[in-house]
Amino acid sequence: MQGVYKQLLDNLSTAVLMLDGERCLGYLNPAAEMLFEVSAKRMLGENIVGLIRDHADFHDVLIESANTGHPFARREAKLVLHSGKELAADYWVTPLISDHVGSLVVEFQPRDRLNRIGREEDARNQRETTRGLIRGLAHEIKNPLGGIRGAAQLLDRALPDDSLADYTQVIIEEADRLKNLVDRMLGPRTLPQIRSINIHQILERIYNLVGAEVGTSVEIIRDYDPSIPDIEADEEQLIQAVLNVVRNSVQALTESNTERPKVMLRTRTVRQFTLGADRHRLVCQLAVVDNGPGVPDSLRETIFYPMISGRAEGTGLGLSIAQAIIHQHQGLIECKSEPGRTEFKIYIPLEQNHENN
Repeated sequence: MQGVYKQLLDNLSTAVLMLDGERCLGYLNPAAEMLFEVSAKRMLGENIVGLIRDHADFHDVLIESANTGHPFARREAKLVLHSGKELAADYWVTPLISDHVGSLVVEFQPRDRLNRIGREEDARNQRETTRGLIRGLAHEIKNPLGGIRGAAQLLDRALPDDSLADYTQVIIEEADRLKNLVDRMLGPRTLPQIRSINIHQILERIYNLVGAEVGTSVEIIRDYDPSIPDIEADEEQLIQAVLNVVRNSVQALTESNTERPKVMLRTRTVRQFTLGADRHRLVCQLAVVDNGPGVPDSLRETIFYPMISGRAEGTGLGLSIAQAIIHQHQGLIECKSEPGRTEFKIYIPLEQNHENN
């Protein structure tokens, strides 16, 4: 029966620790190993301080629970791990009724994943609302544009003086320009043509394209993980999405006159990663990192919205289109920025099958 209990604990998604009276670790389940990024074999017998530094009231709660025999719970606690990494988590401390006085069971439920799901859901809802508004607005704009263009063409044919045709051509050209702008606002209008492709093949094409555009004015660094398997994606759409992100970084560097401007293209794999409401076993992470001035605080929450740009001449469509394309691939783009470092992370699942939460 004891083996059955251990099997149950080993298969829980909640991180579970067992502590003796000296608050030394007697057991960590696999979920705890993954959460704290440690090996159970190495940590068994070690004091909990070696896993979680003394932070806030965590260790005081352990002592009080052991002394009083009362369980405790804390919501959204901030814990500092042995590596210095900060973890937001809910945790529960339960005294064990046994011959070992002071023994405790501690359960952890990380908040990062839940908070990410909430943020992504809010962002998705906002994007859908914005997209619906744009579609309605595009319909209202394109109808009169077509009428204006048609009337200008008829007027062009009926003009008695050819010198006046310059004016009708301006009307026709500007109507076409506005129609193209509206079409770009709507983003990709076709379903992705999915096939198996190598992410580094795409990045090499982008490296060559951007390298030809910037020459030696911006250093482009490649940091690839060659072990990443092929992904299922539309090659042309994915090139457009990543190219939009890279060009955004390059433009930020050149317009800010950053000293020794650099853009890094980095690939890694991430395990057990949540995208939306789904947890994927393996995800491709593609990062575009630059050493520019950073995204202004006023734009950080809206940077992926259409028509939002920090550049005087920008249309604010590049990142919006990129996010729409990656979303069609069941992925996500995130941005973390501070002066001197801006990092766009693109996540794309590496497999069709995933676990639902």
